[in-house]
Amino acid sequence: MRQAFAETVGAALDDDPRTALVLAVISGDMFRRPAARHPGRVIDVGIREQAMIGVAGGLALAGMRPIVHSYAPFLVERPFEQIKLDLGHQDVGAVLVGIGGSYDASTAGRTHHAPGDVALLDTLPGWTVHVPGHHDEARDLLKDAIARDDRVYVRLSATGNRTSMPVSPRLTVLRTGSARSAGVVVAVGPMLDRVLDATAGLDVTVAYASTVRPFDRDGLSRLVGAAGSADVLVVEPYLRGTSAHEVADALADRRHRQLGLGVGRDAELRSYGTPADHDRAHGLDTEGLAKAARDFFLV
Repeated sequence: MRQAFAETVGAALDDDPRTALVLAVISGDMFRRPAARHPGRVIDVGIREQAMIGVAGGLALAGMRPIVHSYAPFLVERPFEQIKLDLGHQDVGAVLVGIGGSYDASTAGRTHHAPGDVALLDTLPGWTVHVPGHHDEARDLLKDAIARDDRVYVRLSATGNRTSMPVSPRLTVLRTGSARSAGVVVAVGPMLDRVLDATAGLDVTVAYASTVRPFDRDGLSRLVGAAGSADVLVVEPYLRGTSAHEVADALADRRHRQLGLGVGRDAELRSYGTPADHDRAHGLDTEGLAKAARDFFLV
């Protein structure tokens, strides 16, 4: 996905004089050639993440389309006040592209982890959030985001699904349960393959989301209405329960149960390990998801 991002943004810089890329050192080596071609539109502010967002806000006010990039904690958490004010309060747009996911950079330690990035942006109005599950999806979503004028966060991951899905703001149904099914599972971005494997023996509808904000409330309502039970399981690659309020709003007209799976909120893991180690610890590997799904649906 990171390579797809570099290629897509490099092409955008060549084709659209409105685009500008703002970096804070991270991935600078991937943009040496675009920087040589467009020295005024590839801006590396150094390790100054607050300034990175401030510069993007200024570019947007001047009519440019800024693309801002770093690891998720340096892109969303560290300069959050600037995101709130320099972009949101000024009501200007930018494309924020984060790498690292929740703990892709596991060996770099907690400084490089950001499981709360989507939940944090969720406190601000007017954001579109994309979570691609494949590098082809990342490419398509980035092209669309760059062509727009609003505020967009594209959350890239080092892991992905085996095949790409058509990008859509709507939920895409991969597996349809029977009229007596146990409910609906929503898999977000790179969680899809694991969810399909984990729920293979269950009578449930499985839907996929690569765009999580705005959330497809109408689509979820229709899927639940067609299912045998109004039980919803949402599997997200970031903080557990981030989309719980979206599910509640989508199903406010009926009694329902919901369970959110994601990065745990109860305790912080202080061992480095691999991303797969973290997945197991949070129950986000296939075995952990299968157990949670069975415990939830087969009650």
